[in-house]
Amino acid sequence: MSLFRIMDIAGSALGAQTIRMNTTASNMANANSASSSIDQTYRARHPIFSTLVDDFAFDEDPSAGVKVDGIVESEAPLREEYNPHHPLANEDGYVFMPNVNVIEEMANMISASRSYQTNVEIMEASKQMLQQALTLGQR
Repeated sequence: MSLFRIMDIAGSALGAQTIRMNTTASNMANANSASSSIDQTYRARHPIFSTLVDDFAFDEDPSAGVKVDGIVESEAPLREEYNPHHPLANEDGYVFMPNVNVIEEMANMISASRSYQTNVEIMEASKQMLQQALTLGQR
């Protein structure tokens, strides 16, 4: 496996972790948004990843990396809060809140950030190895 292919794999992982961080940030930004109906309430979203592994042989165009298959809404139940004085309260006095768990989202953000950082370090190490390989013939 060439170092260029390693950079391609790490690059695809960087893109996937960027989507994960953006989705998590969106969840956290909407964690306290209220609604008067279940249909209009924000639902937590999560990206779905899969690995790309076609062929690790040295043929012309093998592909490997991380692919984002899509973003799905959480199936967790929404929170109902009794607050009859809220401007968005329904006729029964309930306000519907998103199913976002801020603690889980923070842990997810930390995990995504560390994964991103690890892939940046992989790319940096690959770059240094390529630079050292280029200087071998100069000595």
